[in-house]
Amino acid sequence: MTAQTSARDLFKTAYENRYTWDSDFPGYRADVEFKQADAVYIGKMRVNADLTVEVADIDTESVAESLYTQLRDVVTHRKYTPFEKAHGSNHFSLGTLDSSGAQEIVVEGDAMGSNYSVRDNQISLVSRVMGRMAFVIHHKASLQTGSGYISSRYNAVFRNPTTQDLIRQIDFEDTYEQVGQYYLMTRQVMRTHEQGQTHVTEIQFSNIKLLQPAAV
Repeated sequence: MTAQTSARDLFKTAYENRYTWDSDFPGYRADVEFKQADAVYIGKMRVNADLTVEVADIDTESVAESLYTQLRDVVTHRKYTPFEKAHGSNHFSLGTLDSSGAQEIVVEGDAMGSNYSVRDNQISLVSRVMGRMAFVIHHKASLQTGSGYISSRYNAVFRNPTTQDLIRQIDFEDTYEQVGQYYLMTRQVMRTHEQGQTHVTEIQFSNIKLLQPAAV
């Protein structure tokens, strides 16, 4: 087996081992509580069957936008995209193997300069450059659903891609529970470290209900 094939297969196995929602996913709605410092905001959210996101009853625009952005990130990770569509045009090669057993996967052809590491059939590191921001996501722990893994603890480190100066670091703790036949987020805690200060944001979801499938 060539290095190209083995690197591609190694990454493909980890990619397809992620938990994603299937084509029958009906969407869901929930009450949401958004805590930031001493402020608490109460509202409602909805993820539709087409994976569009809605946030309602939160009047503070910046908070509503922040919640919307976080929900879009959640949906992006749960959305199923075939490997060939997402990565079919990329060239993969093996990089270094670190002491933890994580295998670096070097990618050519990706518009965002993405590189990865894979360990235990899971993507343990994602490195990308987006304009004037470079970030590395380190996977720390996961939930095993029986239909793939969900990253439950991870951090994202943001740097200036030219100088490598640290901009911020965010530590995430995500909690998922099974609702019907789908795993949905019930809580997310983000600890943002920036300019010597730490800010904690907690999002709690309750009264989670799957939507009824659209009538045919």
